Amino acid sequence: MGRWAPLSVLALAQLLLVLDTAVMNVSISTLVEDLDTDVVAIQAVITAYSLVMAALMLIGGRLGERWGSRRAFAVGMAVYGVGSAVTAVAPGVGVLLVGWSVLEGAGAALALPSLVALVAGTYRDRDRAMAYGVLGAAAGIGVAVGPIVGGWVTTTLTWRLVFAGEVLLVLAILAGLRRLPGSVQPQERTSIDLIGAALSAVGLGLVVLAALRGSTWGWLRPRTSPVEPLGFAATPFVAVAGALLLVAFVSWQRRRERTGRDPLVQLRLLSQPTLRAGLATALAQNLLLLGLFFTLPLYLQLVLGMDPFETGLRLLPVSATLLVASLLGPRLAVSWGPRRVVGAGLGTILLASLGVLAVIQPQLASARFAVAMAVLGAGMGLTASQIGNIVQGSVEDHARSEAGGLQFTAQNLGSALGTALIGAVLLSVLTSATATLVADDERLQPALRADTVTEVSVGVAFVDLDTVRGFLEQRELDPQEVDALLDDYAQAQLYGLRAALLAVAGLALAALGLVRRLPDAAGHQAGATPEEPDPSGDRSA
Repeated sequence: MGRWAPLSVLALAQLLLVLDTAVMNVSISTLVEDLDTDVVAIQAVITAYSLVMAALMLIGGRLGERWGSRRAFAVGMAVYGVGSAVTAVAPGVGVLLVGWSVLEGAGAALALPSLVALVAGTYRDRDRAMAYGVLGAAAGIGVAVGPIVGGWVTTTLTWRLVFAGEVLLVLAILAGLRRLPGSVQPQERTSIDLIGAALSAVGLGLVVLAALRGSTWGWLRPRTSPVEPLGFAATPFVAVAGALLLVAFVSWQRRRERTGRDPLVQLRLLSQPTLRAGLATALAQNLLLLGLFFTLPLYLQLVLGMDPFETGLRLLPVSATLLVASLLGPRLAVSWGPRRVVGAGLGTILLASLGVLAVIQPQLASARFAVAMAVLGAGMGLTASQIGNIVQGSVEDHARSEAGGLQFTAQNLGSALGTALIGAVLLSVLTSATATLVADDERLQPALRADTVTEVSVGVAFVDLDTVRGFLEQRELDPQEVDALLDDYAQAQLYGLRAALLAVAGLALAALGLVRRLPDAAGHQAGATPEEPDPSGDRSA
């Protein structure tokens, strides 16, 4: 047990950092009531958390390299613990924003890159691969179990207990710091690239903001856009502004390298094909994961009427098989190589997406849904078990925290894009299907059909049927017409969900194209570059 003691501390931290977000997502309605606010404000708090994480992750990686991984991890977890304490006692949404979005987001951005660097510095070869498999399992379990924990505690007790419990977990993690080696040593540097930090933070923040708010603001046509430049939604302008800042960031990094000054990100790291492939795979995995976990709760809660706790129970098979596959993945990589394990994982996710697509019906096919969830967990576990080892195995020891920052930046971007892209597909198909079904429904009067098609053409929200019924009854329609419109909307919901799952399957198929760039041998050398062939014989890069 002695050699795995550091991993137990790091895995607990990984689980905590992922569990937190899942809990917050299922507590929205309770937070609205307790804090006397509205859904929009709570969603803004959740969005702000993602923005802080994405904006500060590269800086967190660099600070881990400068301070040393153990110290950066400790500081990050301490900040996170303070944020949890503030969140637990928040009297209003403003304090919630400071505690959860700012402090917890900043703490996570500092702790996560150092967490993966500490694993790389503590374990070697097969032990390292196994350790990253455990971290992948911890993260996946946090996503799947979070709704169960959050739903039960929020429903039976109070959401504040979740965050108070997080403080205790942080204290336990900090108490276990003595088990962590200081293997990644701090590097003395003359200065921090403040301009690069600002460009990357604002640029990444704007790109993620556009992705997260696109379905709300509108991608081109304004919906609830705060401003409407040239008659368009703000989304494309925010995205372009972020992209331009990131281009400026890259140019600034190159300039600092040319002049011999230390950059925020060593761009030469990205010349390593294996690292690029690992980062792309990390992005793709989170895109698929968040795309699915955006879609499935909508089906279970808004179509089938389940509460958060019941939803979490239905997703429990994901956790079980994810844990097994994450632990099995490193063993398979010894004989198969990371390339085949990741390929098997993405292929399994593709099959799971198609399996769920087949069971999206007005009534839940419990056994088939459980099988699909179990297959999904297996695919996620196999993929997650390899990413950390691939990324960390592609860089030298002194760049491990920086590589960790890049990895979690890619994962945050994937999470934002998964929610945005799959959400856009779902809402677009929901809108078009509702309009088509209403237009062809002969149970409705021609005038009502025309008026309804005009109304829904600007966009339809995904809500439960009781909400739709209440809206329709306010219009004083004939009961038969209300039932007809409800039938049309219910069918459109299923079409939207199926289209979203088909999009996930298509993205999983596309992600399989990344696999050929991954190493085909488990022992690929850390820090190998295109100019320095891997002595292990792996030439897949």
